[in-house]
Amino acid sequence: MSKDFLLIFRREAGGDDVQMSPEEIQAMMKPWQDWIGGIAAQNKLVTAGSRLESDGNVVKPNNLITNGPFVEIKEVLGGYTIVKANSLEEATEMSKGCPILHVGGSVEVRAIIPMEN
Repeated sequence: MSKDFLLIFRREAGGDDVQMSPEEIQAMMKPWQDWIGGIAAQNKLVTAGSRLESDGNVVKPNNLITNGPFVEIKEVLGGYTIVKANSLEEATEMSKGCPILHVGGSVEVRAIIPMEN
């Protein structure tokens, strides 16, 4: 029986300040579209996901709010996708084609545990 897996795309902090031309953006997005399209063609795509902005807040106990998620680490979450797979190994194998790996990033693969009603 298949389960849903969250693929979390991580990359080095910084680099968001670089201004890209529309052509550069299109060239950067093509491998992502091809990779996601390949997963969708296997009927294993649950949510294509999205990129995440680097700015954000973290809410901690006692309503303590800090700027920027995980400001103490050198990596940032760049985005996510949800896929269907029969095992962690299968989801991990799908992740091997992720374009973020070609720019020094990584993919964290986690099974999603459905909430009980």
